[in-house]
Amino acid sequence: MEKVPMTAAGHVALQEELQRRQSVDRPEIIQAIAEARAHGDLSENAEYHAAKEQQSLNEGRVSELEDILSRAEIIDVSKLSGDTVKFGATVELADEDTDEESKYQIVGDQEADVKLGKISISSPIARALIGKSEGDSAEVAAPGGAKSYEILSVKFI
Repeated sequence: MEKVPMTAAGHVALQEELQRRQSVDRPEIIQAIAEARAHGDLSENAEYHAAKEQQSLNEGRVSELEDILSRAEIIDVSKLSGDTVKFGATVELADEDTDEESKYQIVGDQEADVKLGKISISSPIARALIGKSEGDSAEVAAPGGAKSYEILSVKFI
């Protein structure tokens, strides 16, 4: 079984989602199914079918979370160091065309959220940055065309 790298914070977030889905969402869905069942004929009961669909989606996500958490390899970013970009690094970048600065942490696939500044280790930008150091340039093949970034800093926070 292939290990799934993730930060400790990402692991906690996935555990909390699993806990919520099992202890809050699951009972609510069961209650919705029971209420819809009380309405009579199930063959034409839209509420019943919607609740069953919701149950299916929730149980699928529960199974997926259990699988991911069982294969999790938790990497404590605070114990990492160095000056090259690797998993867990927080990297400050400057777009070489626009001088626009951005900051990203390289995390596991399951915890990536660009809005929060967390990019997946398997994303094109992270793959272009891995192994580079402060002051290096990285070429990223993006869907909108190639972009070039200068690495301003590499930190492990």
